[in-house]
Amino acid sequence: MEALKGVKILDFTHVQSGPTCTQLLAWFGADVIKVERPGVGDATRKQLVDVPGADSLYFTMLNHNKRSLTLNTKNETGKEVLTRLVKECDVLVENFAPGAMERMGFGWEQIQAINPRMIMASVKGFGPGPFEDCKVYENIAQCAGGAASTTGFNDGVPLVTGAQIGDSGTGLHLALGIVTALYHRTHSGKGQRVLASMQDGVLNLCRVKLRDQQRLAAGPLTEYSQHGEGTPFGDTTPRAGNDSGGGQPGRILKCKGWEQDPNAYTYFITQAAAWPKICDAIGKPEWKEDPDYATPNARLTRLNEVFGAIEDWTMTKSKYEVMDICNPLDIPVGPILSMKEIAAEQSLRDTGTIVEVDHPERGAYLTVGCPVKLSASPADVQRSPLLGEHNDEILRDVLGYDGEDLEAVWNSGAVGDRPAQAAE
Repeated sequence: MEALKGVKILDFTHVQSGPTCTQLLAWFGADVIKVERPGVGDATRKQLVDVPGADSLYFTMLNHNKRSLTLNTKNETGKEVLTRLVKECDVLVENFAPGAMERMGFGWEQIQAINPRMIMASVKGFGPGPFEDCKVYENIAQCAGGAASTTGFNDGVPLVTGAQIGDSGTGLHLALGIVTALYHRTHSGKGQRVLASMQDGVLNLCRVKLRDQQRLAAGPLTEYSQHGEGTPFGDTTPRAGNDSGGGQPGRILKCKGWEQDPNAYTYFITQAAAWPKICDAIGKPEWKEDPDYATPNARLTRLNEVFGAIEDWTMTKSKYEVMDICNPLDIPVGPILSMKEIAAEQSLRDTGTIVEVDHPERGAYLTVGCPVKLSASPADVQRSPLLGEHNDEILRDVLGYDGEDLEAVWNSGAVGDRPAQAAE
């Protein structure tokens, strides 16, 4: 059975952070009604278009399992429809600029007056404070949340990561908040506000760097490469290149074929418990007893030499051969996998982590599936909706409009023109 079956989500989100949240809830079985502007829809429908005349992958990969309702909320009939939706739904999710819902006439106070059980969930760039009215995008969130200042190499500029930790990461945080508020409502009977700011979400994912900021007060961060290289630490957590964030020295090392393949690399961690097996594997058995190499503390000032020797060995192997040799020895390694390799990995298809979906406008495409697997409630990934595809269905089945009342809504212009329905 779908875990969130019966929960109705009124989805006023767009672009990435909010849609990530509502898509996750839809995968878990919630009925997500995506409200879009008539004739326009979510801006990402027409961003980064790769198939002319079809919704972009940017849109389709963030809006699976949802129903689309086009609604002009400036239209009086449109406001009536929205009011009825607020009465019928359990959660309203939005990621508009601050104050937009209030200007629409559906701020928190108005929502509570219409439906005291409704949960109103919002993604914002910043929480309350000096920057709360600022507009935020992915890379800004990474910079303001502490990720960029600690990413890259210490002799270079700050870097953002390819993982969308500001947008998608905050959407995941918001989904947890919504589910928690739904559970709270089961015994309180009341809704509440849920806020996830992008700065907060990024910082939550950077907690080990805040850990290291405080550790600096006690002296150098000895597991960082710069300690072994004799580079002084400043007063803030530095960029650490590809060092491990967990206290075990680790680096990305070249593998066989690196000259032609930009992803022929492996991540290699010199975990203390595995050190004797590492020495044997790379042909340095004498290091097991040598006092200059035998202990983690002794190796800290020699990490460049240690990883240089390991890399001499990994360069004779493919990244998969390194895995095959090291895994049975409990040596922690992992290949650098490209998006092309990940897309072709059959095990990810088998688990539903990557899914092929058919779309009436663009044909088959690959998308990420639900990253959280429930044993009794597996996610079934369905294609994203066409713009306004479910107008009649939602007006009739959710709000009870029928006959002349349904025609009156259409004739008012509140939901735009009747769209062509999706091919069955």
